[in-house]
Amino acid sequence: MSEFAELKVDGKLYKLPIIEGSEHEKGFDVSGLRAESGYITVDTGYKNTGATQSSITFLDGEQGILRYRGYPIEQLAEKSTFLEVAFLLIYGHLPSGQELFDFKANIKKHQLVHEDMKKILQGFPSTAHPMGVLSSLATSLTAFFPESLDPNRSAEKINLTILRLLAKITTLVAWSYTNARGIRANYPDNSLDYVSNFLKMMFSLPTEEYEVDPIVADAMDKIFILHADHEQNCSTSTVRIVGSSHANLYASVAAGINALWGPLHGGANQKVIEMLQNIIANGGDAKKFLDKAKDPNDPFRLMGFGHRVYKNFDPRAKILKAQADKILERLGVDEPEFEIAKQLEEVALKDEYFVKRKLYPNVDFYSGIIMKAIGIPIDMFPVMFTIGRLPGWIAQWKEMRNQHEPIGRPRQIYVGNTEQAYVDVGDRS
Repeated sequence: MSEFAELKVDGKLYKLPIIEGSEHEKGFDVSGLRAESGYITVDTGYKNTGATQSSITFLDGEQGILRYRGYPIEQLAEKSTFLEVAFLLIYGHLPSGQELFDFKANIKKHQLVHEDMKKILQGFPSTAHPMGVLSSLATSLTAFFPESLDPNRSAEKINLTILRLLAKITTLVAWSYTNARGIRANYPDNSLDYVSNFLKMMFSLPTEEYEVDPIVADAMDKIFILHADHEQNCSTSTVRIVGSSHANLYASVAAGINALWGPLHGGANQKVIEMLQNIIANGGDAKKFLDKAKDPNDPFRLMGFGHRVYKNFDPRAKILKAQADKILERLGVDEPEFEIAKQLEEVALKDEYFVKRKLYPNVDFYSGIIMKAIGIPIDMFPVMFTIGRLPGWIAQWKEMRNQHEPIGRPRQIYVGNTEQAYVDVGDRS
């Protein structure tokens, strides 16, 4: 028997169906409320609003649980690879050996981008932020593959668009990095795996042979896995709502890149490094800044601690902490930012103030440290996030289209002026 909640308004009773998910999450279905009653629900920022029913990612912030298609993130990070996780998210199941082989082969097949893309890159000033550049390049793919604009194309052609985007994103990112630095663009090396090839395209120089460090490649692979999807966050919701207009995948992902660009979303790990540098510039006293963070009257914020969704330890942070320790030991980096980071981490994991409030280091804290150690500039941090999040965006876009969801169109409560008579310009005071 179906469950209902009852809402009584002006003496009239309305029944709201209760929807229960596979993990026993419950919600009130208000989709018919306005038509029946004339009322809408108001939820600024959509903090308590479910915009869809999805089978991709389960997230329980209170328990610190993250699963892709039912698989715990801890198992995927330990046993899987980024491309295997991408396949899982996009196609709904872990690939067989042959499926994974074919998937990797197809990715390698499409890694090259048109040479005209270099002309687009050269049009950007050297001061252009790489997220703006990447968003533009993603949109420009529609010009090179105009068939992607057809909303009624076959599933096979949609899949080709998916493969192209996954394959070309690393080349576009590497080329935007080298172009901004006046360095020769590197072409993909199909003898390497996805992440190793990306690192080589980023850092290989004409003057010296570049050897990919397997520990560095493994750390980047895990960063990508841990960022691959995160339920209905700002950028993912943006991809879905843009895609709901039947905008093509390239345009929808470009919109997601722009949403991720915001410092409250994809720029969080960049803010961690900037905070560490600020502490160093102001004397390097970590304790002083921890005390400032505890002071409710002090505007200082401790970046990379706590999480808007996770009210317990971020499960992704546990995994990246181990990777950060490996990277710092392997590369032997001895920079003041990392020393301050260790001090902050040690205190936050033991200090009653932080423990009581569950303000533990989160995924942004450790991913920022790892990328800084590898040599990735901080303005490229959100771009790295984009590569990781791409499979999730694709999966969410694909699910939205397969479920034939209607065009997104939130409502509002108008609070502006009531009707006014027009005043001619000469009579206005």
